[in-house]
Amino acid sequence: MAVPDFQSFFKPLLELAGDGEEHSVREAREVIAKNMNLSEADLSELLPSGTQTKFDNRVAWAKSYFVQAKVLESTRRAYFRITDRGRELLAKGHPRIDIRVLDQYPEFVEFHSVNRDTDSQTLPEVAPTPTETPEEILQKAHQSIRNELGAELLTV
Repeated sequence: MAVPDFQSFFKPLLELAGDGEEHSVREAREVIAKNMNLSEADLSELLPSGTQTKFDNRVAWAKSYFVQAKVLESTRRAYFRITDRGRELLAKGHPRIDIRVLDQYPEFVEFHSVNRDTDSQTLPEVAPTPTETPEEILQKAHQSIRNELGAELLTV
């Protein structure tokens, strides 16, 4: 099994926080990896940059999106706790929580629209998918620029 898209971590992360206690991101990664039955190979798969694992990156982005939607709060570096809004969201019993669900919160819409409003003329054509984190999209764009530059240099 490959590492699921980052939105697949939303619900497990919120369920973990549902006890109202403070949790660390490290603990969240351990619990989620175990509950999703991810293999060591899955957990060690690196991002194209080679600086971080896909799994760690995607759990971190899930937490970040939840903090922006105010369903989790950062209590200190690498720690979080569920908010009243998060409890309400969890109580709704969504079978899957994704960006469309988070779009009900104005703070999240504002955050997410800022990320979408980049000037497309300054970036190469790279079609993001809803499974990719912002960092993965940037890395894809970077690789596209390198490929275009390499092709231009070869034709000169």
